[in-house]
Amino acid sequence: MQVEQVIEILKQDLPTLFEKDISYDIYTQDIYFRDPVNKFKYKFNYRIIFWTLRFHAQLFFTQIFFDLHEVYQSAEDTILAKWTVRGVLRVPWKAKIFFNGYSTYKLNQENLIYEHIDTWDRKPSEILRQFIEKGKDN
Repeated sequence: MQVEQVIEILKQDLPTLFEKDISYDIYTQDIYFRDPVNKFKYKFNYRIIFWTLRFHAQLFFTQIFFDLHEVYQSAEDTILAKWTVRGVLRVPWKAKIFFNGYSTYKLNQENLIYEHIDTWDRKPSEILRQFIEKGKDN
């Protein structure tokens, strides 16, 4: 697989990850994933995290978006994706969630992703604090 193909698949998959499943063909069986609250290995667990994201998005949010800003090859074996998560919680005070982040994908020699590390612009506790704040009309 070519790096450009992997980038195109990420560009297609990521904006709709809260709505439908992603393509798992670009990942190795022993994919390693880490974000500020999760850490695990293997494609089975990777599939579960995306299922969980979709499930919780439908359960807890009236609106939720994964805004993909850019996806590009930053080094021979690395792809970066910059994004924003924003949404409105399913609570009477319509609390809003908003945070930025980026995903670092490491590629093996077959250009399959073997590592996915997410970095967020704030701590998980700061994101959770948004859940109790009244949404502001923008």
